[in-house]
Amino acid sequence: MPNITSAKKRARQSEARRQHNKHIRSGMRTTVKSVVYAIEKGDKEAAVEAYKAAVPAIDSSVSKGILHKNKAARSKSRLNARIKSM
Repeated sequence: MPNITSAKKRARQSEARRQHNKHIRSGMRTTVKSVVYAIEKGDKEAAVEAYKAAVPAIDSSVSKGILHKNKAARSKSRLNARIKSM
């Protein structure tokens, strides 16, 4: 544990940010998994609907600095390619 007051505050801030980022990242991953599960079931319409919900979640995590923009673009592209190949 830190002894200096400013270090204690920084530790509190870091933990709060970590929890917030974890919450957003978890929700984003859940939406992506719903797309993957729909693809594995073979239900194209459900996959398209889940993809439409996942894209804003991915973009939101990019704007919040949780995900790199290139990783977001790559994951959206791969999901879309898997849906189109159905």
